[in-house]
Amino acid sequence: MSEAGTRRRPGRPRKERGAGSARASIMRAAAEEFAERGYEGASLRAVARRAGVDPALVHHYFDDKADLFTATLEAPLRPDRAVDLILAGTQHDIGERLVAYLLERLDDEKSGRRMVVILRTALSSGPGTRMVREFLLREVLSKLAGLVGGEDAELRAELAASQLVGLIMTRYALRVEPIAGTPREELARRVGAVVQWHLFGAPGAPLDAEPPTGE
Repeated sequence: MSEAGTRRRPGRPRKERGAGSARASIMRAAAEEFAERGYEGASLRAVARRAGVDPALVHHYFDDKADLFTATLEAPLRPDRAVDLILAGTQHDIGERLVAYLLERLDDEKSGRRMVVILRTALSSGPGTRMVREFLLREVLSKLAGLVGGEDAELRAELAASQLVGLIMTRYALRVEPIAGTPREELARRVGAVVQWHLFGAPGAPLDAEPPTGE
């Protein structure tokens, strides 16, 4: 066979190596890179070097760094994409929609267990703490803070996130009743109101006060 006949498209896995093997090598390299350098310090090019593949091949399998990171964690949902989806709607019910989105996906037993593992990793003292925290800060909390605006935007976003993390731990990890058995629609309404208040409510105002629209 001529040399021209053996050429492959840039970024595609070599046939003899196998697509599954190439993707697995990238994910192993990514896990090591994120553990060593954190989410901020890691790059797709560095992952490609560690895996011994062309950077184009990494982009062939993964859209971006966030996509690769969540794949290595085997995350049951993409919190960064969830935020993008939620923020695409109206502002007045963002809190309830955010909680509803979370519960709908995590009420699946397998997904709920996996999310608990990820949160426990983030709460540990190992390298997982740094990379998960940096991912959440860059891809989730910064987007929320950008939406909220104001001098205390970061604090508001983090307080809202704390409500979501607490709900996940009590419902799926500790299985505290009656939270564990409460229908997700009711939890979305109740917890969503608190999340909404943290994001948009005025300090000292009641939870049911109309938030400013910013218009």
